[in-house]
Amino acid sequence: MPARQNFLKSFPSNALIILIATILSLSIAQSAFAAEGQKASHPSEGLFLVQIVILVVFGRLLGELMVRIGQPSIMGQIIAGIILGPSLLGSAFPHLQVSLFPTDGAQKSMADAVGQLGILFLLLLAGMETDLGLAKRLRRSAAGVSLTGIVIPFAAGFALGEFIPDALLPDPEKRLVTSLFLGTALSISSVKIVATVVREMDFMRRNIGQLIVASAIIDDTIGWVIIAVTFGIAEKGTVDLTTLATSIIGTLAFMAVSFTIGRRIVFEIIRWTNDNFRSDLPVLSAIIAIMGGMAIITNLIGVHTVLGAFVAGILVGESPILTRQIDVQLRGLTTALFMPVFFGLTGLQTDLTVLADPSILLLTAAVVVIASIGKFGGAFAAAKIGGYSASEALALGCGMNARGSTEVIVATIGLSVGVLDEKLFSVIVAMAVITTMAMPPTLRWALARLPLREEERDRLERERFESESFLGNFERILLAVDGSQSGRLATWLAAFFAVTRKMPVTVLDVRAADETRDGNETTADAAKTSQAKSFAEDLRQCATDLISSGPADKDAASAGDIHITVREKDGELETVLGDTSDTGHDLLFTGIEPSTGEDGRFNDALQVMASAFRGTPAIVTARGTLPERPQDLRILLPVSGTERSIRAAEFGLAIAKAANAHCAILLIVEPRQARAIPRISDRGDDQRDVLKKVGAIADYYGIDVEKVVQEGPSPELSILRHARSGKYNLIVLGVSKRASGGLSYGSVADTLLQTADRSCIFIETDMASSQTIRE
Repeated sequence: MPARQNFLKSFPSNALIILIATILSLSIAQSAFAAEGQKASHPSEGLFLVQIVILVVFGRLLGELMVRIGQPSIMGQIIAGIILGPSLLGSAFPHLQVSLFPTDGAQKSMADAVGQLGILFLLLLAGMETDLGLAKRLRRSAAGVSLTGIVIPFAAGFALGEFIPDALLPDPEKRLVTSLFLGTALSISSVKIVATVVREMDFMRRNIGQLIVASAIIDDTIGWVIIAVTFGIAEKGTVDLTTLATSIIGTLAFMAVSFTIGRRIVFEIIRWTNDNFRSDLPVLSAIIAIMGGMAIITNLIGVHTVLGAFVAGILVGESPILTRQIDVQLRGLTTALFMPVFFGLTGLQTDLTVLADPSILLLTAAVVVIASIGKFGGAFAAAKIGGYSASEALALGCGMNARGSTEVIVATIGLSVGVLDEKLFSVIVAMAVITTMAMPPTLRWALARLPLREEERDRLERERFESESFLGNFERILLAVDGSQSGRLATWLAAFFAVTRKMPVTVLDVRAADETRDGNETTADAAKTSQAKSFAEDLRQCATDLISSGPADKDAASAGDIHITVREKDGELETVLGDTSDTGHDLLFTGIEPSTGEDGRFNDALQVMASAFRGTPAIVTARGTLPERPQDLRILLPVSGTERSIRAAEFGLAIAKAANAHCAILLIVEPRQARAIPRISDRGDDQRDVLKKVGAIADYYGIDVEKVVQEGPSPELSILRHARSGKYNLIVLGVSKRASGGLSYGSVADTLLQTADRSCIFIETDMASSQTIRE
């Protein structure tokens, strides 16, 4: 509210800035075009650049205005085009408008080409924002809301198209296709607009907010399939059963292949490009190629390219690595260039002067009413049937009534294939603008009336924990092993995270070349490669066994979701670890033997790895006899009042959750703390706070933990004593590097490394995840 009030106070100065920018832009454009000559025989590059700059600047300025008054920015971009088009500028200064945006085919096609690319990039981003997991979780309720919300307005829009007088149709012989386009335009919600408003209201994680977004996702997905099939019909002009069957079967086959082997192929392309290219932004180029390839495939099977771009976006968004960086890079390009140009061109093609015709105005009013009542009524009825309260059904109906970008793209496609003329196109754009601008205030009003349920509050607390979780920072694992017992234990840990957190794993054989050398370097290299692949197979088998044993996590990965690759040690270990860090690997599990050197500290190889890896290393040392199964692990988690130890406890609890293993929390209390005189900062309160924090983490993971408080002057001896008495075979310790000549994690960790007779994990919990991408 303060930002909005400040903006309104400064509105005169803002308006002046916009006016000055307008005058300067138009003057420059007019001069540039005059220099080119009114009768130029070829398209003007100068005018093309002027058009792009004007659309970007105007779209940004008015988009900012819309955001500040609580509207989606694309509304400002469409309005910018309407102002620059025949509706306003063309009415006031027709010669200037025509000189800026001539109707000459060659000149117009230059800007249109950017707009067409804009459609594909918009659909790519929309797909990346599509949360299929959310749609799956709420599939019953969301599918009911979506289907009724599509069927009712689609039927009404189709019926309207059938009764429109021939005089208002671009081609009466294509009435059927025009009716299909009208039905589609009236029935689909814009997931981008819906998600934006729900997110702004901080309702994205509320039950009704998730249902609104999930329904919009299903809406959008079904809508693009309908549009693709309708486009195939539009190409023929009539309903040809053979063509229709080909389009439907081709679409279904495309979707089936995309969401099975296509998902794996897209991830492997992203991973391989990121891991092997050294030039700038290779992943972005790969994604554009993926989008283009899938758009071409849909075009070849007789449906529109938008479906291919949308599905490509879904698959890219589901990639288990680099999604945040990819999203930022694509969003920047699309938001800065393609969105204002595409929506600006849409506004340019919209002639609101046609509304002066009473019949067109009446048709527009009918379209708005049918679209609003049909969408609201369908969603409201489905929510009530699904058992939601009246206030929840009201919010759902308001939320589903946003169209915006989706309808504009549908209208643009219809205009391009000739089933809509400029009058019907303007009617649909006007409907999209009116319904979209009405949606935010009505949804805010409806959402503000919803109380927070108890189960919803609990779920929000769990999700808040996950968002702030130490483990939530990681995307990709590097498993560096040598085939030893420590390597086997590290492999178990990597398998746990691959299954329960769906993290891709890269396996690296860290042994020196002379360990496999037999006098023939080629044979040695082949043996080393074969051994690295064997390690990867061990990891896959461990993950598969874990899945078959049923880890207590309904969201755990399936066998097909496990991503394992092999990284060759093709240089010095320090160089390999540094390069691997740069490719998005941010969590290192390493298990090699011997783990200690002659001085009793970590050996040279572990020192190199901990120093060279720019993520979070977890050093695994196996002692004694490993259990036959991961479920037989007994995990001890020493904690203190430090954030480091609490993060390590979370790490250990995640392992216990994955392995279904017994786990205990050991809080070490020094004698002076126990004897402290009670006061405001009483140490007893500190102890309770630590146990409460760790207990909350255990509750989140659904683990019953044993909690032990032990007093003693030597934490390392207390840890070893309790580990032996409780028969714990794995100790997880949070550590941080100490400034010294070698790798040291302090006296407790160093003592455990030298004297422990059971396995230990030393994890640097105070290191930030690298989360890097090749740039």
